[in-house]
Amino acid sequence: MAKHKVFISYHHANDQYYKELLLHFNDQYDIFIDASVDTGDIADNLDDQTIRQKIRDEYLKDSTVTIVLVGLQTKYRKHVDWEIYSSMHNGKVNKQSGIFVINLPDTRCTYYTAAHGDNEKRMLYPETGSWASFSNRSEFEEIYPYMPDRIIDNLLSLDARISVTNWDNVMDDVEKLRFLLFRTINSRHMA
Repeated sequence: MAKHKVFISYHHANDQYYKELLLHFNDQYDIFIDASVDTGDIADNLDDQTIRQKIRDEYLKDSTVTIVLVGLQTKYRKHVDWEIYSSMHNGKVNKQSGIFVINLPDTRCTYYTAAHGDNEKRMLYPETGSWASFSNRSEFEEIYPYMPDRIIDNLLSLDARISVTNWDNVMDDVEKLRFLLFRTINSRHMA
C-alpha cells in the first residue's frame, strides 16, 4: 500500500512523549509519512493568525489524515482546534483530510467509536459483543471528558467518519493502526 502523509495534532507541552512513541512505532513498520509540526518549527512570537495560516498552508496541505492525540489538556488547546478545523475543510491550499482520534493512556478512557462499520468492529474490537449508540452531547462528554469540542460536534452527526480508539489498542498491533489509517483516508467526509 502507498504511504500517505499524516498530520499529528496534539498538545506539544504535555503529550510530546506519545507523539515520539508513535513516530518510533511508525519508523519500525513504515506506515506513513509524518507531516506534522515539530516543536520549534514555527516561531512562538508570531501572531495567532499567522501561526494558523502556516499550519494550514505548510503542514496540512499535503496530508490525507490527521491523527488527534487526546491527553488531559488537549481540548483546551486553540492550535489543536484550528488543526482539526482546517483538516475538516477544503481550503485554498490544503484539502480535507480524514481524522481519527487516539485517546492517550492518562485519559483512562475505556470507550471507543468505530466509524467505519462492521469491518472496523471485527478488526479492532473482536471482544466487544454489543455496541451502544450515543445521540447527545452530554453522553459524549461523559464518555470522552477530554475530547475537543469540535470532535464531539462531529461525533453527534450520523454521517461522521471519525473513529476514536485508545492508545494501547493501536500500539499493540500495527495492523490495527494501518487499518484505521487507510479506512480514514477512504472516508474523508466530515459533518
